[in-house]
Amino acid sequence: MRRGLLSIWLISISIFAFGQQDPQFSQYMFNQLYFNPAYAGIPGSTQFTAIHRTQWLGYESTFDGAGNPQTQLISANSPIFKIRSGIGLYVSNDNLGALNNLEIQGSYAYHVAIKNSKLSFGIRAGIYSQTIDFDKYRWIDPDDPLRQAGKETQMKPDLAAGIYYRAEKYFLGLSFDHLLNSEFDFGNDSLTNALNTHAYFVGGYDYKVNYDLTLTPSVLVKSDFATYTFDISLLAYFREKLWFGLSFRQSDAMIAMIGYSFLKDNALQVGYSFDYIINAQEAKAPTSHEFLLRYTIPTLSSGEKRIIRTPRFRH
Repeated sequence: MRRGLLSIWLISISIFAFGQQDPQFSQYMFNQLYFNPAYAGIPGSTQFTAIHRTQWLGYESTFDGAGNPQTQLISANSPIFKIRSGIGLYVSNDNLGALNNLEIQGSYAYHVAIKNSKLSFGIRAGIYSQTIDFDKYRWIDPDDPLRQAGKETQMKPDLAAGIYYRAEKYFLGLSFDHLLNSEFDFGNDSLTNALNTHAYFVGGYDYKVNYDLTLTPSVLVKSDFATYTFDISLLAYFREKLWFGLSFRQSDAMIAMIGYSFLKDNALQVGYSFDYIINAQEAKAPTSHEFLLRYTIPTLSSGEKRIIRTPRFRH
C-alpha cells in the first residue's frame, strides 16, 4: 500500500527537513561562500577550501547500510579587481543514508567600495542533483505498487542571491538560497519533495584586545521561513597563527574549535571542530567531527603599482 513507502519517505524528509536539507557546518565563519554568493572575492585573495564533516560518528540507522550523515565540500574563491568583482565555485556532496545531494554552484559578486569598507551584491547559479537508493529502505508492504529498486537520480537548476558588507572590524551578510523551489519526484507525484527557499544571516565583530590577541564573536541564523535555528560562536586568534573557541548550535550541540596557520603569510590553514550533541542524544550519536583545510594565494590589487623595496631606501 501507499502508506508503506510514504511513511518511509516522510521519515526521511523529517531527517532532511530544515536542519539537514542543506548541510550544516560548524566552521561556518571559514566557509561563508557556501552560505552567501556575495562573499565571492571579499577576502581580496584567491582561496581554496576543503571541508569534511562526519556527523553523529558511530550512528547506525534501522536502514540497511545507511549510517551517519557525511558531507564533503571543495570551494574556490577569487577577486577580479579590474571589474570590482569576485567569483566563486563550490562542489558539495551531502550523504544522508538513502539520500545523496550533490551540488555544483558558481557565484558572481559585484563590489562597491564605501570608504574603508566594501558592499557586495552576489548571485549564484548551479545544479542540484538528488539521488535516492530505494534498496536501503525497508518496505512495510513488499507488494506496494510504489516500490522501486536500485538508485534514481534527478538534476534540477538552483539559484541564490545575497548581499554582504565588510568593514574593518565587522561583517554582515544576508542571502536567500533555493529561489527556484525545484522539485524532485523521481517519476512519481506522490514522492514530490521541493527545495525550500532558505534565508541565511551571518554577522561578526573583530575586537582587538592587544597586539597578539583578537576576539571574534559571530552568529549564523538559518531559516526556511517555517522554522529557524542559530549558531553563536566566539573565536580567539593569537598572533594571527592560532585560533580556538567555542560555539553553541540551538537545540543541538556545543562545539569546540581549534586551528593553526602554516607557511609564509599564513597561507595554509588547518582547522578542526568537535560537536557534542546535547539534544535528543538517544536518537543520534554523541559527537560530530569537522576538518577544514584552506590555502590562500596572495593577490595584488589591480590598478595599484607594485611597490619594490630595497634595503637602501626601505622605511
